[in-house]
Amino acid sequence: MLTLSSRVQQIKPSPTLAITAKAKALQAEGVDVVNFGAGEPDFDTPENIKEAGIKAIRDGFTNYTAVPGIPQLRRAIVSKLKRENRLDYAENEIIVSCGGKHSFYNLAQALLDPGDEVIVPAPYWVSYPPMISLAGGVPIILETSEAEGFKLSPKRLKAAISEKTRAVVINSPSNPTGAAYSWEELKALAEVVVENNILLISDEIYEHIIYDGFVQRSPAEISAAVKEHCVILNGVSKSYSMTGWRIGFTAGPASLIAAMTKIQSQSTSNPTSISQMATIEAYNGPQDYVSKVLVDFAARRTYIIEALNEIPGITCFNPEGAFYAFPSVKGLLGKTCKGQKIDSALTLCELLLDEAKIAAVPGEAFGAPGYLRFSYATSMGNIVKGINRLSEFVKDLH
Repeated sequence: MLTLSSRVQQIKPSPTLAITAKAKALQAEGVDVVNFGAGEPDFDTPENIKEAGIKAIRDGFTNYTAVPGIPQLRRAIVSKLKRENRLDYAENEIIVSCGGKHSFYNLAQALLDPGDEVIVPAPYWVSYPPMISLAGGVPIILETSEAEGFKLSPKRLKAAISEKTRAVVINSPSNPTGAAYSWEELKALAEVVVENNILLISDEIYEHIIYDGFVQRSPAEISAAVKEHCVILNGVSKSYSMTGWRIGFTAGPASLIAAMTKIQSQSTSNPTSISQMATIEAYNGPQDYVSKVLVDFAARRTYIIEALNEIPGITCFNPEGAFYAFPSVKGLLGKTCKGQKIDSALTLCELLLDEAKIAAVPGEAFGAPGYLRFSYATSMGNIVKGINRLSEFVKDLH
């Protein structure tokens, strides 16, 4: 009998992908499912970016490239960081990988030894803890509350640091909450990071999707000392609707980037050549696309947050960024649906899909029981239909 590694047996499949897969299977059968599960924009990749990819194919740019990405792309990323984030990086401080998830995976593999700790505020993106564990590390989960704006305080960070702590992960704006750290909040966290000589892993993949005049800043901007203790994760998937192109990048100390390149050379090798050429166009070409889609995202956010707060038993935090609503459904726990008791957000999600044909993701996946994640990266028509179904579902609970 085949025996699998203990490593793989401790890892659970991504709940977000599982919910999306089940919803898509129902849709394939002709069932009208409103899918709030997917964490990707519903807009198409801009034409100029698609054309750059097509041109790369026609030009025969389909061979292996340098493992950390072609020089032209790394230069484009250097320019982007200078232009948008006021940061100076050299090409050898940049590695391009097969998406943001791959970037974090490489980082964990290059940074962590067995037993090393990484502090992860909850709610967290579902893949942080398992990728830390796969590298032999120990995710130290620090719960944050809605009253705190789902943000980690310097005091709690400092108290959680041990001699085994290597890093803390800050995802701003956040998946799943949409919470974002202000400049002053980042400076306070960065002070603790530098004092304790750990890394600040700054996941900035949603940097352009922000609302109400919020000013997005990278902690690496704070000072030279903070930059030395900071690793930036970013990419084109969210800002340019390029999820399937699979391009993410890491910016950080040259020694760490070199180590990540060694890891990548023995796994995927280079990111897709065609996608790299498309990404050069994304960063160097017109930037008006982001502001255009943000108008739609902002309208959707306003509608879904207000509508969720009107449903009895549900309250919803108002996010500063990303495209997720993260409502508390604690007021629905203990109620019953057709005789079945709703004992968790997970049970509620299963019932919503089966009975109301709504796909959402349970808060347990993000380390936040009692919450659901609704992605509003779908049309306003779908959002209205889904919220109406949710409202009717709640009315029938006992």
